[in-house]
Amino acid sequence: MVNLLEIRDLVVSYRTRSAPVRAVDGVSLSVAPGEIVAVVGESGSGKSTTAHAVVRLLAGNAQIESGSIQFEGADLAHVPERSLRTVRGARIGLVPQDPAVSLNPVKRIGEQVAEVLRLHGLADRRNAALKAVEILDRAGLPEPEGRARQYPHELSGGMRQRVLIAIAIAADPRLIIADEPTSALDVTVQKVILDHLQHLVAQSGAAVLLVTHDLAVASDRADRIVVMSQGRIVETGPTAAVMNDPQHEYTKKLLASAPGLTLAAAPPAKATGKRLLEARDLVKEFPLPGAAPRRAVDGVSFHLDRGETLALVGESGSGKSTTGRLVLRLADVGSGTVTFDGADITRSRPPATRALRRRAQLIYQNPYASLDPRFTVAQAIEEPLRVFRIGDRASRGVTVRGLLDRVALPQTLLTRRPAELSGGQRQRVAIARALALSPDLVVCDEPVSALDVSVQAQVLELLVQLQEETGVAYLFISHDLAVVRQLAHRVAVMRHGRIVETGFTADLFTNPQHDYTRELLAAIPGRIISEGAPS
Repeated sequence: MVNLLEIRDLVVSYRTRSAPVRAVDGVSLSVAPGEIVAVVGESGSGKSTTAHAVVRLLAGNAQIESGSIQFEGADLAHVPERSLRTVRGARIGLVPQDPAVSLNPVKRIGEQVAEVLRLHGLADRRNAALKAVEILDRAGLPEPEGRARQYPHELSGGMRQRVLIAIAIAADPRLIIADEPTSALDVTVQKVILDHLQHLVAQSGAAVLLVTHDLAVASDRADRIVVMSQGRIVETGPTAAVMNDPQHEYTKKLLASAPGLTLAAAPPAKATGKRLLEARDLVKEFPLPGAAPRRAVDGVSFHLDRGETLALVGESGSGKSTTGRLVLRLADVGSGTVTFDGADITRSRPPATRALRRRAQLIYQNPYASLDPRFTVAQAIEEPLRVFRIGDRASRGVTVRGLLDRVALPQTLLTRRPAELSGGQRQRVAIARALALSPDLVVCDEPVSALDVSVQAQVLELLVQLQEETGVAYLFISHDLAVVRQLAHRVAVMRHGRIVETGFTADLFTNPQHDYTRELLAAIPGRIISEGAPS
């Protein structure tokens, strides 16, 4: 069988202030029609650069030095830009990693999907809008007609990711390059999306080049796995062979770090009796264009003790991130109460809210949006210390360097800005920044979703260590149930703005009571199947 895509001896470098950096160093791989090939590796290993080089959508300071990229008889590494325009979107669809920078913020969702159809002559202006709604439905977006009229900022992170997938599959391309396509999605929607990609492959003979740090997803979905480290391929082979009998030490390290591939014991129940946070009957509504307000949080109640980790899990749009913002007073509560360390902060005045900021921090889901692009890494981490006038310049510098070490980043990054970092590196900077004030409470909104598995394991270990040392409490918001099992003492399952089940982690994983909880557990990718959990 003739390969659909064949990359040979590809070399890609980036120009930097000091000297060129070779990000891809002699990579060769192939993808056959109807095949799913997963490229895995740590953040900065060159896997995304390899994928983006196929359609020459590289950063302005990047260049292909040598090698070839054969696709349907043409070498895409050297064809004119005009020829590439007929390939991008129509013959090769790209699902980029981050929807925050990939969607036009001033265009409605439906218009952005319809634009692909019109550009490639697949629909006229009259029926493009109708077809766009159909494609959004295929991509798993709930209420696609209403969502098509919304703007990107009105959707959750997972919903925006599904819009990118809809744009990529709109023209039924022969090859789909999926760069972390499900990193922002909960497990049930992740399963729907990956099922759809597999169905597309089976029905049309299309192929998928899947770039992912989630080895559990790769093990479930890929026919072959390509392992990259420091710009080179260190191991490749059929999925079963790589997963069950890895040959390279780096591959063994990745597999040992993946929470979805190991059955780690859930943390034991931990109730200190020292109540830190209590939410009662929280309600929050958001207006929708041309429709009744949507109740994102509907009567949510929970508590959190000092030194405890409570995980909020549920599908994208279930209200878990909004709940986290309510308890931090980053959004106004419609009704209900929030009590922090015995004080009612539901409608606190500015001085009390500032005091709360000192003791409660948020690790955002999206490091692209949470870091000031003008700040260096050192400035971003130091800012909370400076705002609250903690220490002098010298002592703050020592603290910043120590935090950088604790989140496994080299000191050489201190002078870089967010645009010069990988997605995983940016998220680690955001975590270091949130920990700078040694807070009593940290709301972690998908804090490791952008990290490769080895760094993810380091960060989770760091969070546990900090909790043991300082007694910090975590409200851990995540769609990754394998991570939740590893970290949380208790779990609250949210659906449609309500908590449908709460329990100690070990009990909930082994004996779920609600049908929705069983559905979530059944959708976990990889080989992690708890004793007694649905399979």
